[in-house]
Amino acid sequence: MAAEMMSSFIFSGPLTWTVEAACQGQTRLFFAPAGERPEARVVRESQARAVCKACPALQECRDWARAHREYGFWGAESEEERAAAGFRVDMPVGRVARYPRGNGEPVAPRESRIA
Repeated sequence: MAAEMMSSFIFSGPLTWTVEAACQGQTRLFFAPAGERPEARVVRESQARAVCKACPALQECRDWARAHREYGFWGAESEEERAAAGFRVDMPVGRVARYPRGNGEPVAPRESRIA
């Protein structure tokens, strides 16, 4: 029943751009499952990025995530990429060390450690 209610939920106001979003129904690509391994994260985020790149709402989505310090993958950006641009989440979940230090100022992204 909850799923039926959610499918008819329509955003209004500042979230009207979500109506055109290409990611509808693909939540699993944009939010990490518990215990996700780094290798799986790379694959999931590359799939999410492909959806975002073809989305007419990409810029509005990215702007929303940056302004509201969202968790997850929004507007073709991961949490780490937003943090590197100076928009880190208020209370990081999990491995805090993966977020670059910048005190709210843009910092260079960390070098990839994936083999």
